[in-house]
Amino acid sequence: MESVLKLLIVDDETRFLKTIARRLRLRGLDVSTASNGPDAIALARGREFDVALLDLKMPGMDGSQVHRALKEVDPLIETIILTGHGSLRGAVELSRLGAFGYLPKPYELDKLLDALAHAFAQRLRNMHAGQPEIVERIDGLGQVEDPLERLRQLATLDGGR
Repeated sequence: MESVLKLLIVDDETRFLKTIARRLRLRGLDVSTASNGPDAIALARGREFDVALLDLKMPGMDGSQVHRALKEVDPLIETIILTGHGSLRGAVELSRLGAFGYLPKPYELDKLLDALAHAFAQRLRNMHAGQPEIVERIDGLGQVEDPLERLRQLATLDGGR
């Protein structure tokens, strides 16, 4: 199966990390995981990711620090913050600082897939900013209701998938 998205998930809760990674791999996403910020940054230096899904509250480097470091490695990577109810304010603030968006924990899989599709579309818009015909095709895919199908179609615009 072709990958529809190169995703990095960073969360210190190992059980959650394994579960979400498995669920997304079953849907065709190319998922890499890290349980802390330094490991995530090392992974990002070794390969390109479209989107990073970051836990906001982690020991050591928190999600905001990981977000900033990932943007230094790849300014085009889009980040989505996963947060518990108590840290929602921090996630909103991080969105103001350049994170694509945030989702509360626990998440609904369909909402997560939709957020990933929107973040991937934004990455592609940024990559093809000087090519209005491609940007128009990306924007047109916003009409596709099924987020997995939208991800598949977006991947065809990402040359080489």
